[in-house]
Amino acid sequence: MRKILPLTVIFFCLFIESRAQLISGKANYTKADTLRGMLTPLRTCYNIDYYHLDVKIDIERKFIGGSNEFVFTAAQNFSKLQFDLFSNMKVEKVVYDGRELLFERTFNAVFVTFPKEIKKGSKGRFTVFYSGNPVVAVNPPWDGGFIFTKDRSGNPWVSVACQGLGASVWWPTKDHQSDEVDSLLISVTAPADLQTVANGRLRSIVQKPGGYAQSNWFVSSPINNYNVSLYIGKYAHWTDQYQGENGSLSLDFWSLKEDSTKARPHWDADVKPMLKSFEHWFGPYPFYKDGYKLVQAPHLGMEHQSAVAYGNKFKKGYLGGDLSETGWGLKFDFITIHESGHEWFGNNITTKDIADMWVHEGFTNYSETLFTESEYGKAAGSEYVIGIRKKIRNDIPLIGPYNVNHEGSGDMYYKGANLIHLIRQLVDNDEKFRGLLRGLNKTFYHKTVTTKEIETYIATQSGLKLDKIFDQYLRHTQIPVLEYKIRNNQLSYRWAKTVKEFSMPVKVTLKKDIYNWITPAAAWKTIPVNKELTNENFRADLNFYILTRRVDK
Repeated sequence: MRKILPLTVIFFCLFIESRAQLISGKANYTKADTLRGMLTPLRTCYNIDYYHLDVKIDIERKFIGGSNEFVFTAAQNFSKLQFDLFSNMKVEKVVYDGRELLFERTFNAVFVTFPKEIKKGSKGRFTVFYSGNPVVAVNPPWDGGFIFTKDRSGNPWVSVACQGLGASVWWPTKDHQSDEVDSLLISVTAPADLQTVANGRLRSIVQKPGGYAQSNWFVSSPINNYNVSLYIGKYAHWTDQYQGENGSLSLDFWSLKEDSTKARPHWDADVKPMLKSFEHWFGPYPFYKDGYKLVQAPHLGMEHQSAVAYGNKFKKGYLGGDLSETGWGLKFDFITIHESGHEWFGNNITTKDIADMWVHEGFTNYSETLFTESEYGKAAGSEYVIGIRKKIRNDIPLIGPYNVNHEGSGDMYYKGANLIHLIRQLVDNDEKFRGLLRGLNKTFYHKTVTTKEIETYIATQSGLKLDKIFDQYLRHTQIPVLEYKIRNNQLSYRWAKTVKEFSMPVKVTLKKDIYNWITPAAAWKTIPVNKELTNENFRADLNFYILTRRVDK
């Protein structure tokens, strides 16, 4: 029989390991962080195949209760495993093969002991019964948890958003992005006079005693935990169809009844053009089986798979503002475009560790640029992505510390998009670049990935040496500085403030207003230039996210 080390020994070792991976010594992570973020043998010993989440929502008491059935395949022999549920939620019992199992809790982790060893390759199931008052979000969706509020007419309006915080804030689950459940049944019991929406497709509504109704929604595609959500309110519902690359895609729209008059034309303006643009650039919508839904939510928005949360108040831009400050950001509804873009990057392609969340947010932020380009031309798209650079802080690296459930810099949005735009310039062939984006979504279709896998794919398919470029923009905060000086019709140039062995070609003006390629390195290089080129009119192509500095000595 395979021996399992005592939990205290395992987590002491894992804690030390996670600490060693931190970017600096300034951050302090706890055992609770490691339990949440680390893939220990008590998590890797089983793979999730199916969940049946069955929950009742008591809106007045802000209380939830129910069960979640885990159907799993053993990845190795084991007799103990970990699942996750926030400590403020009560685990009432864990039932396996008709009997209650022993369990113990450490922070938000729950450890279950089975009566006999589960053999590798075997399938099994157990059900966790639970209840409690879930964490209520203070500032959703950034501060995660449940939202209990009312619409303007005074009707209850309920939802949940938990990215980063974790799905275990409200339901028992194996709360790690690396293991997406293959399919999921979500049964939500709520007041019968309200409508309940969740991910996937509605299978049935069953009337329950006491004025309640159970809505059963089935998700037939792999889904990450934080994407599982629900919406309860006085909704209006209408449908449409989009003829896409994989046939007819069902479109479902759920707005509050009181907002349906303005919701219909507003969403109509963006949704089909968005799908056309994203299928062109990224490939087929990844969830034809589950359809596309846009659901009005009591928070700004979230990429809930096949049930995208919308809360942008039916305004163009970001709550009526333009993040790029170019005017292009007011041509579309930011939340409709951005959160829908996550269906490809974040939902179809999901990172194993949230330290790599730049993959979700960088590519999705760039989807705004590509949508702008699709609608208004390439120059407009470039102006948009260049415009959002003003919001980059370069405070900490885009990639966070691994194994402690911690993200990198918020620059993952704007800097991530500009990194992708820079790579597009290096590829220097838009059809090839589009093939890269479509290839990512085909190669990693419904899969979880690491940053390294994404880097390797892009470098291999593009034929470019990108390792130091990825290091510079993902793992460091300094932006490459192109130093230059022009004397006697000679241009001298080099890269400064870069990682060791950094090399990247860039377009600059070798003749007045005419851009050509140069390949700077750490050492100075010198080439002859036209006498019209001066220190004053020398420029680098703004499509490259770099800095320039004139050096007089």
